Amino acid sequence: MSNFLNKLTIKNKVKRPTTPTYRPAFLSEPYVNTYIVKGNFKTVVALPRGVDENEWLAANTCDFFNHLNLFYGAIADYCTTRECPSMSAGQGTEFTWTDASKKSLKLAAPTYVDYVMSWVQNLIDSEDVFPTKTDHGFGQDFILTVRAIFKQLHRIFAHLYYSHYEQILGLHSEGHLNSLYAHFIVFSREFDLLDKKELSVMADLVSEMEAANRLR
Repeated sequence: MSNFLNKLTIKNKVKRPTTPTYRPAFLSEPYVNTYIVKGNFKTVVALPRGVDENEWLAANTCDFFNHLNLFYGAIADYCTTRECPSMSAGQGTEFTWTDASKKSLKLAAPTYVDYVMSWVQNLIDSEDVFPTKTDHGFGQDFILTVRAIFKQLHRIFAHLYYSHYEQILGLHSEGHLNSLYAHFIVFSREFDLLDKKELSVMADLVSEMEAANRLR
């Protein structure tokens, strides 16, 4: 009888329920597999024959900036200093802004995004950085500028997914956001624009996209 009771006790311990792991909505069905674009992004991002690589980088950087700016504008009323006191992307991830003196500043998300958007817009408007005239060439460090821009744009993507996905769903724009982000990731991989550290915050979504053959 004693052995029988011991077996029951062990069995009960094995079956003890565990606390379910939290999974963000953007990683859950049906949203994680909702897209408006079908096809091969690798074909879209590849450098066209006869096109200068810097010209291609510049054109696509402007496009991603403009599209992301529209997305953020759609939810900007919900991204306030009260609701988003830090530029975060999920629990334990907080981005800081580095000022001209290389000092890291903790900013509320709307302030951080405003800094990013203003900084990128000023770069795009600069003929020295994004030349539009034939007698102005791209600087030797242009690729570094593009990488810096992509780093900041990726942080805004992360904030949208983690902090404003409810509003994205309310606008029925999850398919648009997923498609834009997948395009952004494939382009960044094609030209080595984002490092693993920056990508780590969105690693789960990137893995889901890879499993669904969206990053090809």
